[in-house]
Amino acid sequence: MITAAQKDAQRNRNTIFVEAGEVLSHDAYPGNQYIMRIRAPKCAAAARAGTFVHITCDEELPMRRPLSIMRAVDDWIEVLYKIVGEGLHLLARKRTGDTVSLLGPIGQPFCLHEDRPTALLIGGGVGIPPIVYLADVMRRHDNEWRSLAILGSEIPFPFDLQKSALPVAGIDKNTTSTMPLLESWDVPARLTSLQGYDGCHEGYVTDLAEQWLQGLDATELSDVEIFACGPTPMLKAVADLAARYDLPCHVSLEEFMACAVGGCAGCVVKINTTDGPAMKRVCVDGPVFDASTVIW
Repeated sequence: MITAAQKDAQRNRNTIFVEAGEVLSHDAYPGNQYIMRIRAPKCAAAARAGTFVHITCDEELPMRRPLSIMRAVDDWIEVLYKIVGEGLHLLARKRTGDTVSLLGPIGQPFCLHEDRPTALLIGGGVGIPPIVYLADVMRRHDNEWRSLAILGSEIPFPFDLQKSALPVAGIDKNTTSTMPLLESWDVPARLTSLQGYDGCHEGYVTDLAEQWLQGLDATELSDVEIFACGPTPMLKAVADLAARYDLPCHVSLEEFMACAVGGCAGCVVKINTTDGPAMKRVCVDGPVFDASTVIW
C-alpha cells in the first residue's frame, strides 16, 4: 500500500528543478528591498502563482533561502526580497551576469475557480510577489476573471507610487496610489500604509478590503474569492474578514524553511483536515492553504 508520504513524494516528482540561474538584473529599492530577475528556463516554464524558489545566496553559505516568485515570463523569473539576515545580505551583492543556484519551483499554487470570477487580491510587504504573479495570470485569461489588488507596506513600496486612472467603486476617492506594473496591465490596485505615503489609505489592508466589500450587493459578493499573502497576523485578519462575509479565501503562509522540499518538517503548521487536525508542511503541502482550515 502506498503511504500518504509516498503519494506526496510522487506528486512532487519531476516538478522541481536545480538550475544555475544567470542574474539578468538586480535593482535596489528603499527599505533594503531588491528585485532580481534570473534566467532560469526550467523553473520559469513550471512556475505557478504562489510557488517559490529556494536560492543559494552565496557559495560559502550552505543554507538556501526561500523566495516567492513574482513573475515568470519566457525563460526568466523575478523575485522580490528584503534583507533580514546574513543570507539575503550576501544575495544583495550579486550583480548582473553572476550565477545563482535555484531549486524550484516549489509548493502548491493558488487555484482560480470559474464560479468565483471576481478575485480580491491582498498582499502585505514581501507577500506582494505572489499577488502580482496571480494578477498576471488572471489578466492573461481574456477577461475571464476580474480582480482588485490591495497592497500594504510599512516601509517604502518597492516601486514608484503612481496615481491610478482605473476607478474602483466603493473605495475612498482620496486613495489613489497604485503599483505602476499592475496599472500597465489594467489591473485596478490600491495601496495602504500607516506611514502617510501619498495617495495611500491610512490603515490596514483589511480596512480597505472591507470598505470595498461593503459596497457590493449579494449577487456581486457571491462572485468574490479572496487570495492573500503576507505576515501571519495580516493573514489571520484576512481569514476573519472572509469568514464574516462568508467568502472563500486562500492564504499563502510564511514560515522559516530549512530544506524547503518536505524532508525536515521544520515549517509545519496545524491544519484542520477531514480526518481532524494535522501538521502540514508549508513548503510542499502549501504554501497556499484554504484559510478556513488554518488553525491560527
